[in-house]
Amino acid sequence: MSEPILSVRDLSVTFPSEAGTVHAVSNLSYEVHKGEALAIVGESGSGKSVSSLAVMGLLPGTATITGDIELMGRKIFTLEDRQLSELRGNTISMVFQDPLSALTPVYRVGDQIAEVVRIHHPKTTASAAFDRAVELLDAVGIPEPGRRARQYPHEFSGGMRQRAMIAMAIANEPELIIADEPTTALDVTIQAQVMELLKSAQEMLGAATVLITHDMGVVAGFADRVLVMKDSRMIETGGVDDIFYRPREQYTRDLLSAVPRVDLAESEGSQSVAGSALRKVAEAAEQAAPDAAPREERPAVLEVEDLHRVYPITKGALVRRKVGEQRAVDGISFDIREGECFALVGESGCGKTTTLMEIMQLRTPQQGVIRIGGKETGALTSRERKTLRSDVAIVFQDPMAALDPRLPIGDIIREPMRVQGYSAEKMAERVEWLLKMVGLQPEHAMRYPTEFSGGQRQRVGVARALACEPKLIVLDEPTSALDVTVQAGVLAMLADLKTRLGVSFLFVSHDLSVVRHISDRIAVMRKGKIVEMGLTEEVFSNPQHEYSKELLSAVPIPDPAIARSRRRQVIDREAFEGSGDLDAAS
Repeated sequence: MSEPILSVRDLSVTFPSEAGTVHAVSNLSYEVHKGEALAIVGESGSGKSVSSLAVMGLLPGTATITGDIELMGRKIFTLEDRQLSELRGNTISMVFQDPLSALTPVYRVGDQIAEVVRIHHPKTTASAAFDRAVELLDAVGIPEPGRRARQYPHEFSGGMRQRAMIAMAIANEPELIIADEPTTALDVTIQAQVMELLKSAQEMLGAATVLITHDMGVVAGFADRVLVMKDSRMIETGGVDDIFYRPREQYTRDLLSAVPRVDLAESEGSQSVAGSALRKVAEAAEQAAPDAAPREERPAVLEVEDLHRVYPITKGALVRRKVGEQRAVDGISFDIREGECFALVGESGCGKTTTLMEIMQLRTPQQGVIRIGGKETGALTSRERKTLRSDVAIVFQDPMAALDPRLPIGDIIREPMRVQGYSAEKMAERVEWLLKMVGLQPEHAMRYPTEFSGGQRQRVGVARALACEPKLIVLDEPTSALDVTVQAGVLAMLADLKTRLGVSFLFVSHDLSVVRHISDRIAVMRKGKIVEMGLTEEVFSNPQHEYSKELLSAVPIPDPAIARSRRRQVIDREAFEGSGDLDAAS
């Protein structure tokens, strides 16, 4: 075998904290060879991302690092910052987890890609670098690359921003690409396109790739080798088939068993932890309430009738004039009954999030009617609207953006209860109970959001949503940032709450495997319209609309043999891109 592109030997990383030394990575060793794809998997906080930042030389000065990292024979820890800067973006590049945070919001996308080219090729003219940026955007599948290169990151949908990040990563034909959770929060069709794009870039450049992810379905279809981490240490490593079919360690088996599979219902043999936990909850519900009322006889918690949301498309710098309109939501209707989980699925830009925002505003929609608990939102007084806020809660997609970094999480959870006039004693009691409910410890109440992993922050968001005992919880991609084992626990917790408390859920997710295991009914959206709606199991086992079939064909399956053999129809990209910008911005 050829010399490795990257060699990591006995890498250890520690950070100081008030509670003592935190061991983020302990004695990690691995190699990556030319043209090889290595996936590093594990739960949140296992050390996956810290190890990749160490390779990039991007860890903060407070970190203590020991061991050795060689990139094409050069020892990373012996290089000065200027020498590291020459490597970054040229010999080694990185695709970050959150493309919106990684892109500078005040510069055009094309200029940011051109900057990467000019930094490492200073003789390149500005116009030539910009032309190269346009070529790269075209190479990663962005339509109208010349026009898009002159737009800003907020004008791109999530999938397009991630493609722009990949264009930036391959701009100088690097030897090694590190992709840190590149598909987090992307819907399945765009996720499939991004992973195909990364695979094509790897093959085109002959580059090595390190993929950091908690999505085992993505790993099955992409990686050559897999490295499993837990609690800062490597548990085991091997070929992708060995890890999936012949895992040696119990933790690896637990990790794989936690993955819900979209291709199998529980009755067909799915053994995922999430599915098993949900099945137990369902069985307990059947025993506890054998005479439960049928759906039609239960009260409606939410009713949406002929809802529309239209955004004007304007042009002009000084005088803005309307040149068209974007129908983000185009006449949809559905209802959610007490104790029911209703899922909205579809591509980025289809109108899912806009629908949620229209509901959560508790105001008169542009067109149509929204009723919560039988009350029209357009007829509410200010006092009624404030009271109703306790009946409807939301869990946002990005937990870091949704949590105030200046407050400890105990105060964050208390905030909605304080608004509703809860006593100090009751708030203290519920904070402790809520933290335990979402798998955190009461002593965590004094910590700040920055001290938690992404999965832990999402659990804080769920706890806050439960604070005022709502009747309806709106869940906007609530498991997108969670590793599979934590996801299983959160899903089981939500299902248990639905059973015990009669809480209803409006569940928006791009993870159709999760949707199949938690929702009772499902609606498939495309370009602002509902194209198919029905019982979840019926839609998954026998989809009627062509778009539903295409959507299901894009879901990654955590089985290497199936992943290699699957063929899917590619959804019309123009239809997707044409409706992506406004929903992403809104």
